[in-house]
This record gives sequence, structure tokens and C-alpha cells, in this order.
Amino acid sequence: MNKAIIFDMDGVIFDSENAVFQSWLALSKKYGFENLEIPYKRCIGVNAAAARQIFLDYYGEDFPYDTFVKEHSKNFHAKYDHGNLPMKPGVVELLEYLSGEGYHIGIASSTRIGIVEQEITDAGLRKYFHKITGGDMVKNSKPAPDIFLMAAEGIPVPPEEILVIEDSYNGIRAAKAAGMFAIMVPDMLEPNEEMKQLADVILNSLAEVKIYLEKSKM
Repeated sequence: MNKAIIFDMDGVIFDSENAVFQSWLALSKKYGFENLEIPYKRCIGVNAAAARQIFLDYYGEDFPYDTFVKEHSKNFHAKYDHGNLPMKPGVVELLEYLSGEGYHIGIASSTRIGIVEQEITDAGLRKYFHKITGGDMVKNSKPAPDIFLMAAEGIPVPPEEILVIEDSYNGIRAAKAAGMFAIMVPDMLEPNEEMKQLADVILNSLAEVKIYLEKSKM
């Protein structure tokens, strides 16, 4: 395999960022904490430890983050486990193309590895991925490059030739910090000026990624 691509999961493979946001939004209305979208958007692309600190910094150290996480997790998994989490349009077609072209295909997700493995398996996608790396496997969350560097271990491809598909600002920052080719496919966060400068290419969908790769022969 002389070609490699690493996917983020939430917001790239699964249409899950908005689902998570809606779950948290319900909690915010239930318990009366306001302006949820501000800390939530700061959490997109980071691991659990970093997200916890973002919420505490915003709402105060006495904010019962762990309690809310448990309630959110219970509600979310009851609704979306067992293959019910919606996939992004075009993901299977893209994975089939990459597999047929001989890509080494990986995941570098800020979500805990056990959840990543379960959700990918439940969706019937595990066969496509050679390596899965979760956010609890590294000390430093995105935007640090750690998770992409770990995901690339053992791949006989130089970093600058490894493609990364990300939807978040922190993911793009991490991919570029790792020296990789960053493709942004926006989800909840529209590309700002920093992303327009930092990402190597910005595409609207996974279907466009497939067309781009076919044309560029990357």
C-alpha cells in the first residue's frame, strides 16, 4: 500500500455532531444552562478531557459536567446504538473506492476508542479500516498532532502524502501540525479565513472527495 488516508469520525463518517448537539441542547433546556452553542462549538474535534475543561472554563468549576455527560450518554446511546447512527452521504461509496484503489485507511477520532470501534462495527464499516485510533489513546487532544502521528505509525507513506479528512478547525490544525495533506469537509463549522488558508482543499461532501481523488490521482 503506497497510499494512505485517515478519517475523522464524528461529522465526517457519521452525521453525529448535530445529533450530539441536540442531545446537549435538551439538557441545557432541562437544567437551565444558557448559550450552549458557544462552549459546544469549541469542543468540536477535541477529546473528552479537553471538552470537560472547555465546559468548566465557560460555566465555572462548579458546573456538574460529569453528571450531564452521563445523562447525555444514556440518552444518546439509547437512540443511536445498534447501527442507528446516520452516516454521511457518500461514505460507503468513498470507502469502496479507496479500498479498491489500495489505500491504507485509518480513523483518528477524538472519541474514545471503544465507542469508535462499536459505532464503526455497528454501521458495518469495520472491514474498510486497517487501523483505528481513539482520543483516549493519546495525551494531547487535537489541535495537537499526536493522534494523527499515532494513526500513521506503521504506514510506509511519508506524512506529507497521507490524506486527512476532517470537519473541525481543531482537526485541520492537528493534521497540518502532523505535516499531512488536509481535506476539510465542513459540517457544523463553516470554514473561516484560517481554515481557507490552512486546509489544502475544502470540499462540500464525501462525494466531492471521491471525484477530487479520481481526478487528482492522489
